[in-house]
Amino acid sequence: MELPKFILGDNTDHPDAIYIIHTEFPRFIINLENDEVEWFEEFDPQDQKELETETENYIRQATEFYDREVQRYED
Repeated sequence: MELPKFILGDNTDHPDAIYIIHTEFPRFIINLENDEVEWFEEFDPQDQKELETETENYIRQATEFYDREVQRYED
């Protein structure tokens, strides 16, 4: 099965949270309510530095995906 790069998710136990799941490396979930990120990968110290510089880009892409999805629902 081929998964999309981003998946939108919610959960009734957390009614204010909106989750974006990033399915490609590095895999993560971001909660757009508070920008909290949960990584599904283990990183060594060298990868950690590169990840820190890319995290802002990943969050921006996730937010753009969410905005696009919401716009499509409204159209």
